[in-house]
Amino acid sequence: MAEKLSTYDPAEDLGSEEALAVFMVEAFETNDAAYIAHALGVVARAKAMTQIATETGLSRERPSC
Repeated sequence: MAEKLSTYDPAEDLGSEEALAVFMVEAFETNDAAYIAHALGVVARAKAMTQIATETGLSRERPSC
């Protein structure tokens, strides 16, 4: 029987400025321009998710599936 997989978005786990900073430091340590660009997109999504949560008073946490 095949395992059922779910989509993972790392932006959902970057809930603090410290987590964002560590994520980007590790991305730059790869010296991979494509990965660094991808990481910047993840950080942008994480920041937007935090801003929306703050403005609406909702939590960034997603419900368990």
